[in-house]
Amino acid sequence: MAHHHGEHGHGHNHRHSAHDHDTGHGHTHGVVDPSITTTTEGLRALKWSFVVLMATALLQVVVVFLSDSVGLLADTIHNFGDAATAIPLGIAFLFARERPNKRFTFGYGRVEDLAGVTIVFMILFSALVAGYESVDRFFHPHEISHLWAVAAASTIGFLGNEAVAIFRIRVGRRIGSAALIADGHHARIDGWTSLAVLVGVFGVWFGYPLADPIIGLLITIAILGIVIQSGKQIFTRMLDGVDPHDIDKIRYAAAHVADVKEVTEVRARWLGHRLHAELNITLPSRITIEEAHAIAEEVRHQLLHHLKYLSLVVIHVDPEEKSGERHHRIEKHTHDGLPAHSHAA
Repeated sequence: MAHHHGEHGHGHNHRHSAHDHDTGHGHTHGVVDPSITTTTEGLRALKWSFVVLMATALLQVVVVFLSDSVGLLADTIHNFGDAATAIPLGIAFLFARERPNKRFTFGYGRVEDLAGVTIVFMILFSALVAGYESVDRFFHPHEISHLWAVAAASTIGFLGNEAVAIFRIRVGRRIGSAALIADGHHARIDGWTSLAVLVGVFGVWFGYPLADPIIGLLITIAILGIVIQSGKQIFTRMLDGVDPHDIDKIRYAAAHVADVKEVTEVRARWLGHRLHAELNITLPSRITIEEAHAIAEEVRHQLLHHLKYLSLVVIHVDPEEKSGERHHRIEKHTHDGLPAHSHAA
């Protein structure tokens, strides 16, 4: 954002990447420490999710060979796929720990968004596999054996997936990771698939062999619903979409700082699981540069309190006489032999 100077020379930008403060309530705000904490927590969630789901899937593989259950086969594919989603997310979180450089000046947070897209397509692939296997069983029925083992494996699959889903969604919400939340919903759907296998087992037990493929088709529809829900969230962030309530929070927090006369423009975007914001505030023209800097620091402080995922704040200070971006436009002019032109802020 271009520098803007009022008649007293008070207009300036504040761009802070880290800010620690001690006001007697014992906490720290900033980019470095929260970023390390959240990515470490995210990696831990992925590691344990991978272990639980892979162990569950390997156990189910054995039962699939024993029973020839297509329902359990689909559930096993889901579990392997869900465990595999930890790989792109793990890579994304590792990238997020890399420092910004001259080429990637905002760091590598966007890698997490790409991982989210990968996960959405993996969920879609799981839905297609489940649908295909279910339809195929209508035309090529097979007798299922070892029903007790299938029931036990489906129950274990449900418990494993639900534990992973709760863990991933909880951590994803805590660190603000849309990709990790989407991955958690995927695990939950796999848990429902496991319960559907159990229902199919009871159907076969009571003489209704088509119960398994019917449940499989219902689960396929549910998985497609998750594809739409997760895809909307991921692609909204990739297009720099944010929750309007976050914009309202930024405006409210900044406007209630002493001496802030107006908050004229607010912009925000997600980079991975960190939120970046830019805003224009209007201050009295009579104050000094030092006083304006202190007010901007307090605005940033309040923003960090109101939005836990906020990492980078760019604050542009305007004097009362020239409040807002409309005053930053450079009017039509000529120079260096160029055609007449103007510059927007």
